[in-house]
Amino acid sequence: MKFLKRALVVVGLITVCAVSINAVQQEGGGSGSSSEKDKVDKSVADGYRIVSLPMPENLDFAGESVPLEDPDIYERMDRELLVNTYWQSNALLLMKRANKYFPIIEPILKENGIPEDFKYLAVIESGLTQAVSPARAVGFWQIMEGTGKEYGMEINDNVDERYHIEKSTRVASDYLKKAKERFGSWTLAAASYNAGQYGVDKQLERQKVSNYYDLLLGEETGRYVFRILALKEIMSHPRKYGFDLEENDLYGYIPTKKVKVDTVVKDFPDFAKDFGINYKILKIHNPWLRDDHLKNASRKTYFIDIPEKGYYPEMK
Repeated sequence: MKFLKRALVVVGLITVCAVSINAVQQEGGGSGSSSEKDKVDKSVADGYRIVSLPMPENLDFAGESVPLEDPDIYERMDRELLVNTYWQSNALLLMKRANKYFPIIEPILKENGIPEDFKYLAVIESGLTQAVSPARAVGFWQIMEGTGKEYGMEINDNVDERYHIEKSTRVASDYLKKAKERFGSWTLAAASYNAGQYGVDKQLERQKVSNYYDLLLGEETGRYVFRILALKEIMSHPRKYGFDLEENDLYGYIPTKKVKVDTVVKDFPDFAKDFGINYKILKIHNPWLRDDHLKNASRKTYFIDIPEKGYYPEMK
């Protein structure tokens, strides 16, 4: 009996010691020492630095200077540079897509006398995707149905030209040109693309000022031009903001030829096969075709984009 009592005391002492040692180890950082943990933390910090960004000098939008000497303007610009630089995945995707779509957008802007900076308006509107907003604005330039029809676009269940990159860029150019004539400023023209020409005009009159940077606006329109400016700066100087891209990282521009169609098309999958592509590829290059057929009872002339050979795998 005495032996059993002594054995139980010994086992108890061993257990207490084991628990105490384990507690000390956990306080010291688990299986590693405090110094080892510090080394790990330091290596992570050395590999990834989050820094404040220097403000670029002489920022402008479409040749119109940004008054960075105003502390409010400086802070708002700083915010958009930080938000868009450190949202790295989004910025990378925009740079990759820009290489694919800017070659389509840029010549149309130039042809219509619209400054090239407005290509970044399409970037912030849609991310260069065929987006549909909760308000049912559509496409790269986020055109509402009423606005599209006002500018002569065909919009129905069969065809919706708001998804046509070239035609929607021309409509946006026409709108911006009229806005510039109304306000005398490209910056205000850009703001009106978000708030409407009447909305901007009303605020200018109400607040008794004459330019965008003096206006007190709602959150969305108040950030609008600064977002354009930030993406223009980051996408124009990616390495300056820590983005390491090579030419072969970017999505490639795929040239197309235009095929004239002035009849009914009963089946677009069959139509696509005649040109050595499938229906998916046909729709990628012609998202404005909203169904798998074209009614075209009026025998209207359409031009369908067919990718040049050699850019997609050959159909088997």
